[in-house]
Amino acid sequence: MTKANYSAIALLTGTALAIGSSAAIAQTAPTELELEEVVVTGSRVITNGNNSPTPITVVAADDILRVQPTTIADGLNLLPVFSSPRGQVSNPITNVTGGAGGNAAANQLNLRNLGSVRNLILFDGMRVPSTATNQVVDVDMIPQMLLQRVDTVTGGVSAVYGSDAITGVVNFISDRNFNGIKAHAQYGISKYSDAEQINVGVAAGTLVGDRGHFEGSYEYRKDEGIQQRSDRPWSRQEAILGATPGSSAAAGTTANPYQLFNDVRLSATPFGGRITNGVLVDRYFATDGVLTPFVNGAATGTANNQVGGAGGYYDANLKAPLESHQVFGRFDYDLSDDVHVFAKGLFNTKDNQQFVTPPQLNNVTMSRDNNFLSPAYRAQLATGATTFTFGKIFNQAPRLTSEPTSTQYWLNGGLEGKFGDGWDWGVAYTHAQTKLDSTIGNVVDNQRLAAALDAVVNPANGQTVCNASLTNAAYADCAPLNVFGPTSASQAAIDYVLEDRHLEAHTKMTDLVANISGSPFDTWAGPVNVALSAEWRTLAYSATTDSLVTDRANCTGLRFNCSLTAPPQRYLTAYSNRSEVSDDVKEAALEFNAPLLRDAAFADSFNVNGAVRYTKYKISGDYTTWKIGLDWHLTEDFRIRGTRSSDIRAPTLEDLYAPTATQLISNPDRLTGISPVPPVPSFAQGNPKVTAEIGSTTTAGFVWNAFEGFSLAVDGYHIKITDALQAVTGFTPAIQDECYRSGGTSPYCALQTRPINYTNTTAANLVTAWYQSAINIAEIESYGVDVEANYATQLFEQPFSIRALASYQPHIIYRVPSLVTVDQAGAAFGANGLSAMPQLRLTVFLRYAVTDAFTVDLMQRWRSALKHSTDPTQVWVDNHIDTFTTTTVNLAYKARGMPGQPEFFLNVQNLFDAAPPPTASFGAVGIPGQFVGFPIGDDPVGRYYTGGVRLKF
Repeated sequence: MTKANYSAIALLTGTALAIGSSAAIAQTAPTELELEEVVVTGSRVITNGNNSPTPITVVAADDILRVQPTTIADGLNLLPVFSSPRGQVSNPITNVTGGAGGNAAANQLNLRNLGSVRNLILFDGMRVPSTATNQVVDVDMIPQMLLQRVDTVTGGVSAVYGSDAITGVVNFISDRNFNGIKAHAQYGISKYSDAEQINVGVAAGTLVGDRGHFEGSYEYRKDEGIQQRSDRPWSRQEAILGATPGSSAAAGTTANPYQLFNDVRLSATPFGGRITNGVLVDRYFATDGVLTPFVNGAATGTANNQVGGAGGYYDANLKAPLESHQVFGRFDYDLSDDVHVFAKGLFNTKDNQQFVTPPQLNNVTMSRDNNFLSPAYRAQLATGATTFTFGKIFNQAPRLTSEPTSTQYWLNGGLEGKFGDGWDWGVAYTHAQTKLDSTIGNVVDNQRLAAALDAVVNPANGQTVCNASLTNAAYADCAPLNVFGPTSASQAAIDYVLEDRHLEAHTKMTDLVANISGSPFDTWAGPVNVALSAEWRTLAYSATTDSLVTDRANCTGLRFNCSLTAPPQRYLTAYSNRSEVSDDVKEAALEFNAPLLRDAAFADSFNVNGAVRYTKYKISGDYTTWKIGLDWHLTEDFRIRGTRSSDIRAPTLEDLYAPTATQLISNPDRLTGISPVPPVPSFAQGNPKVTAEIGSTTTAGFVWNAFEGFSLAVDGYHIKITDALQAVTGFTPAIQDECYRSGGTSPYCALQTRPINYTNTTAANLVTAWYQSAINIAEIESYGVDVEANYATQLFEQPFSIRALASYQPHIIYRVPSLVTVDQAGAAFGANGLSAMPQLRLTVFLRYAVTDAFTVDLMQRWRSALKHSTDPTQVWVDNHIDTFTTTTVNLAYKARGMPGQPEFFLNVQNLFDAAPPPTASFGAVGIPGQFVGFPIGDDPVGRYYTGGVRLKF
């Protein structure tokens, strides 16, 4: 990183969002800012952003929060280069390890939809510790009150900054020179009178003597979220199912093509409960205790999934609630004219909540003598077997919840200075730690459930009790559970079978960095700048849980739903303890910038920039990364730039050593054609044999300052990642099919276990377990073009600006051996969690200062049409999702004559209340109403009003 005069990017003051790329940096706005300097992210030697060969987007924090007054992450995700981010409106799940990283609602940044783990997050140029177990940074943890701007480099820069920068770097930069006091308070609410938000903050800065400076801030944020998907009229329990009613053919084939359905119901599990065999088969409890014939909906080509009818469905939250506190402080002091010392720290705590599904009973065994059944029903059942099977979505019980609480501190200090003729040096030390405490609420205890379902008469007093309590003192407090009706259960029974379980994960980081930069000599075209840097970094991870994979139900004294020979996993979701594991990283890097031409006939200037870095991981091996770039100013107003780089993304400690996590699932076994009942365990675990991913990136483009006030930047890119880590899951349909095609010889067959072999299709060979882990097996390739146009002028003698940013990404190709190659571009969903990737994304910002006190901002976002899936092997009925656009308006009035010059604002997001077009995740089969029914990135909240005030003294 080097410093450049801030006046070089003065166009930022005239743009709608103060977003600058190299196109913006090169020209002058109508109004000049009086700011001192800017750190140019992406290089340690380039002295001016004008000469950066890598595209850099600069976002002024205050201005982006004007159009998106929530979090800085939400604001950044307005930019087309970010796509399909995980956040508060992602899939609500309770698997707190694996892809969720412990917090499925964490606000993550995803450059070019190539994964949040492949872009590096920095704070003031220093690494930010991971917030999640999968080593991803939740950027909600970055303090906002004293945030000056955010720099985004959209190209590989591992040679400059190290591992993880395959797709780029996002650098959050604080205002180190703030003096005075500023504060804000705001309140927001949706058109539907939900999703209430409160955000208040205060910051102060002051000089300390002649040489020192201190600043600090505090911010509180609370978002009530949206508790249920049904709170939006467009959300209608979507699912992708087979389109041919009653078909026995696999869904997605010519005989049974995929189709998107709304109002999907699960016929085997209505809310009141359904008897699924015996003399009372296909009757259900529409009201408590009273059986009626089951009302079927319209059949689909997927068993147990109907459109309409009396079946059950889920209703998970649409937006996860959030509550956070942020504290930040910084102290700077000039020890001399040439030596500067600094210390800073931040502390954050953040709580999210996700509400998923109520308990589900899938063909549980019930006694015909269950005392909650009426005598008439018991008499009818007495003519048949002694038991019957029963299914129900237990909608009366509270939903399964995930409540991750992140607590993080980050301490950074160091020295920086100058010596000799223009040489700079610096040394910095960072220590950080994050605790992620995840509470999984309302977890079914399968042992207690088995006891509570077996309700009999106590011969001593005639009361209904748990049968096990008559013979086993361990069940003395058992509360019998009445499941025969929508509201039949007692609160005591619900409380007895549900528990809270916990997982606590700790991530630690220590980082020591030293660098020196300067110009050792000049060429005929100017000074050659070089930078040397070295880094030593340690990472550590540990986890403890009270819900272990090894916890099995004790079936002694239990008659049904608990086998002594094969006791079930006691809790629905289980994990493993992880003793502390760590990795040690040593790095050394060299970067240079060499001017080769100046004032030549065909070049106003021509510079070559390069970097090389050697990285040694204690666990994952040794790697060399490099970058070479050129910056060619043909004229003062037209330049060509380009880079070529080799980058890495080292495996995280989660990739290597993730403790085993287990979920009970009933995903279809495609060999036997049966969905396991009861559900079977799915084990997710780490793989200590994985190595680093290798990225190769090429960028090329031009910047043209066509005339006064207008600039245009066009940059093409090509990214190829080899040895890409792919989370391979045994129950994924394509993974299953490849195993069965091979007859058991494929390595994918190791991701499942079954009693006989991999060719027997009888029910006796039903799968008994699935497995998931990451391996270096995939190849990812993508290319596209980014365009940015800026125009700033005067309209009726008042500042007016318009900015358009577009990203065209026609291909994101995933290649995995033995599997079908999939081009994810243009798809809403895909296997292994691949999410929405519009081929064309456009954001336009407009700002007009109507008067010196009153400003209007408009923002328009648009994405191109999508397909539900781009898998070439699938057959579809209407594989199309419409385009989507939203409009935001912000009105701001500054009362200049009042103390603090308060600025009052009213912001309306999604002004026209656009509803996202429906789609469904492939994971939503069998769980309609749980996973997203819209493309991630579209706005599901609807029209949203925010009002507030900002003050500065």
